[in-house]
Amino acid sequence: MDISKEFANIRKQAGLTQKELSSRTGVGLRFIRNLEQGGKNFRYDKLELLLDFLGAHLEIQKNKII
Repeated sequence: MDISKEFANIRKQAGLTQKELSSRTGVGLRFIRNLEQGGKNFRYDKLELLLDFLGAHLEIQKNKII
């Protein structure tokens, strides 16, 4: 599973633009854009904050991401 695509889908299902999500969470728009474009270097604490806001979570298991 691709984290970037899944995150973008979750955000869109919540009815938020990247800019709205940034504004409402205080996480930089650049971070959100980079995450959704497949950036490999991101801070987990920021991702966790965004996912919490969206009512989602990330579960990592050996050899796969759920």
